[in-house]
Amino acid sequence: MTTPLFQAVNRYAEAHARQGGVVQTPIPGLSTVRATEPSGLLHAIAQPLVCLVLQGSKQVAMGAQIYGFSAGESLLITADVPTVSQITRASAAAPYLSIALELSLPVIADLSAQMEALPGGDHVPVHVDPTDAEVADVALRLMRLLERPEAVPLLHASLVRELHYWLLAGRHGAAIRRLGWPGSHAQRVARAVAVLRADFAQPLPVESLAALAGMSLSSFHQHFRAVTSLSPLQFQKQLRLIEARRLMLAEGASASSAAFAVGYESVPQFTREYGRLFGLPPVRDTQAAKDRTRSAA
Repeated sequence: MTTPLFQAVNRYAEAHARQGGVVQTPIPGLSTVRATEPSGLLHAIAQPLVCLVLQGSKQVAMGAQIYGFSAGESLLITADVPTVSQITRASAAAPYLSIALELSLPVIADLSAQMEALPGGDHVPVHVDPTDAEVADVALRLMRLLERPEAVPLLHASLVRELHYWLLAGRHGAAIRRLGWPGSHAQRVARAVAVLRADFAQPLPVESLAALAGMSLSSFHQHFRAVTSLSPLQFQKQLRLIEARRLMLAEGASASSAAFAVGYESVPQFTREYGRLFGLPPVRDTQAAKDRTRSAA
């Protein structure tokens, strides 16, 4: 990884760091992460993205598969899949540092229509590889653009498009292209996923999601699970539980208020499902997280 990119990301992350070390930049979908100690487990339903690690190490688990990556490597996720991640190497002297960009389906579709066809490739949604020089170069120019705020609205789109081009031209381009194929199963499932992400606290009949995706109910279930590894109901449930945990840890919400806020009608049901996902019931889990924070201070 280039020293200028490390310096640019570290400079920006230090200047804008908030709790947790994640900074959303003014460029849509672009964020930096800086951490001075290893983290606990973070559950999420990851969006398609590319993450360039500049210092330290991290692990991401999807099901039984565990992916480790460190400085000079990139994590590429090409589907909305449940992950459990953990920063494994970080210190005050050598913080974990990374930059991530969410993939844009419209940009992928537009570029794919203009590029030569590629072999089918695999259907694995998570890849770890050495960072391509072209990708690192565009990432550096994006970071330098952030130092000129007046130029961001005018120039960021072309740089984001260029970064997508190099990803599409790379070793996993075929897997990325499936996200943008008009009418593809991945793109139709993505329409339903977008609604689930936006309205997860509301009752969402699977029949309505299937109609939105333009599929029969059985076909929708099959392709939704093939893309995300979850059923639509499991996907919504994990979104609810992850947001409830955030409300309790970041905003101090009680377990019952968090449960109702994310759409649960029964606190006992919420407690059971929370414990199955996170390993501890809500009150014990949040207390353990607070204890870890105090011991690290």
